[in-house]
Amino acid sequence: MTVKAHDIEAADGTRLRLWERSAADPERAVLFVHGATYASRAIFAPRGAPEHSWLAAVADAGDAGFALDLRGYGDSERPPEMDGPPTATEPVVRAATAAGDLRDAVNAVSKRTNCDVHLVGTSWGTMVAGRLLAADDSPEIASATLHAPVYRPTAELLEGFDLGDPPRAYRTVSRAEVRNRWDSQFPDDEPAAAYRGGNEASDPVFDAFWQTLADSGQGNEDDQTLDAPNGTLLDLLDAANGDPGYDPSAIDVPTLVIRGSLDPTSTRSDALSLYDALSVPRDETTYVEISGGTHLLHLERRRHALYDAVRWFQERH
Repeated sequence: MTVKAHDIEAADGTRLRLWERSAADPERAVLFVHGATYASRAIFAPRGAPEHSWLAAVADAGDAGFALDLRGYGDSERPPEMDGPPTATEPVVRAATAAGDLRDAVNAVSKRTNCDVHLVGTSWGTMVAGRLLAADDSPEIASATLHAPVYRPTAELLEGFDLGDPPRAYRTVSRAEVRNRWDSQFPDDEPAAAYRGGNEASDPVFDAFWQTLADSGQGNEDDQTLDAPNGTLLDLLDAANGDPGYDPSAIDVPTLVIRGSLDPTSTRSDALSLYDALSVPRDETTYVEISGGTHLLHLERRRHALYDAVRWFQERH
C-alpha cells in the first residue's frame, strides 16, 4: 500500500490536499488533522520513515486512513497573502476557516469510503476539530480523538513563536528551530534522537519528517526553512485569554482525550480541564496519558501505545 494524494475543493474553491493510505475493504475511515506548524504528510506518514506512519498503522489494521492539509499547509493551496510580505496583512487561516476545510474533508471521505468517519485532531487541530464538532450543523462523526489538545493554555505557550507586532500574516521557521523545540521536550538521560529510534550519530526519523515538510508547498528554496500561517497563533492567544473558540459541552460524539506525559504544550491540567468540560456520557468519554511521549508522540518510540489506544476507542464506538 502506498500513500495516495487527492485534491478536493473547499466550499470557497480553495484546493485542499487529502492524503490516503487504506486497506482494500475498510471497516471504518479515520481522518487526521494536523496542528499549528507541520502539515499532515510529515507528521502522519513521513516519506522515508514507514515504521513511523500512523496512516500505515490504520491501513494495516484494516481501515481507511486519511490526513488533511489545511489551506496554507503542506500541499494545499496557499492563501495569496502568504505569497507577499508577511507584514502586508493580518494573520491568515484562523481555526474558523480551517474548520470549514475539515468539514469539506469529512464529506469527501464519507463519499469516498461509505464508512463511518472517526476524527483525530492533534494540537491546534483539536481546536479546529472542536469548532466543527461543537457546531449546530456538525457533520456525522462516529468518534473524536483530541490528541495533544490545547484548550485553555497559559500565555507561556506562545513564547518562541514569531507572531509579530503588529501580527504578521505568516511566520518562517527554520530546521534548527524545529529540531531544538522538539528535542527540548525530552529528558537528558539519553540523546533526543533515541526517543525517535536514532542515536547520537543518526536521526533518520527527524530527517524524514523535516524533508517531507521541506518538499511540500510550505518549504522554501533553501530547504532549511518553511512558512506557516499565523492565524493559529491568534487562536492560541485567544485561548490563553479564556476563549478557546468552541464549547466542549456542545460536542455530542464519543470523545477520547489523550496526551503524552512529557508534553509541555498540551499540559495535564489543560487536557483534564477539556475532558471535564465534555458533557458526553462518561461511558462514551475516556482520558488517557501515554508515558514517555512528547507533543510529537506519534513519531516517537512510544507511538504504538498511542495508535493502539486510539484504535481501541474507535472500535468501541
